[in-house]
Amino acid sequence: MLPRYKAADARLRRRGGGRQPLDGDDYEQIGRYYNRILHLRATPCVEKALSPSWDRAGAQRTYLERGSGIAVIDDFLTADALEELRAFCLESTIWFANRYAHGRLGAFFHDGFTCPLLIQIAEELGEELPAIFLPRYPLTQVWAFKNTRHLPAGSSMHADFAAVTANLWITPDSANTIPDQGGMTIYNVDAPLHWDFVTYNGRADVILPFLASQGASSITIPYRQNRAVVFNADLFHGTQEVEFKPGYQNHRINVSWLYGRRENDAHHRAAHSPIVAGRKVRSWRSAGLRQGR
Repeated sequence: MLPRYKAADARLRRRGGGRQPLDGDDYEQIGRYYNRILHLRATPCVEKALSPSWDRAGAQRTYLERGSGIAVIDDFLTADALEELRAFCLESTIWFANRYAHGRLGAFFHDGFTCPLLIQIAEELGEELPAIFLPRYPLTQVWAFKNTRHLPAGSSMHADFAAVTANLWITPDSANTIPDQGGMTIYNVDAPLHWDFVTYNGRADVILPFLASQGASSITIPYRQNRAVVFNADLFHGTQEVEFKPGYQNHRINVSWLYGRRENDAHHRAAHSPIVAGRKVRSWRSAGLRQGR
């Protein structure tokens, strides 16, 4: 398989490189392997996934009582859970979503990014931070992204379709060449509930003027391995500049658990706005869940 992939890569480079469709010759050589789960690492539950070292009550107070909708948690997973999760992301062939700019790759629950440990973490979060996740916010998606190349600052501004997102970084700090960067920026402005998914999830030409019109402020959270950021998913946010060392094991990987739907978010500042009163708001639904796929 590996020689065939190298040959396909060489052919693509001769055609000019960059993102381009595979032709008949490419499919003849790698079609049996391309975008298929060839190996899914067995990654069972561990004795305890969430580390006992951080303050559950303090995280909930920070998120709710201070009104920010953001809680930063260091030493998030136990050593066993972090090691197992990182191995799952390195060894499983589930990085199928290559439609993003700057060499970003995605992996999604419905396409194979799933194992008992990922579900264990999601369940423990709901049980141990009930004031944030609430029974009304079921788990709706799990995904991961990896950066294979340099990512310029401000190139991924968006809001999520969920009510609450828990984002975790798992690549060792030694891979990050800019220690105070590589994390995320979160703004204090919610995506309007009447915006559709395409707009609030990626239309920087609409989002940035809107943030300026709202006098938005932001906080930056530097990258650290095993640091989780639990935040109101309606808040606009984006990745800081990413410059990690070359090499497969040095790729920056973040894993996210998403709970609830933004239209049901009890903490959205415009949840009862007249703009959306009486209007059915369409939430995101993956193309991978369509019938006949």
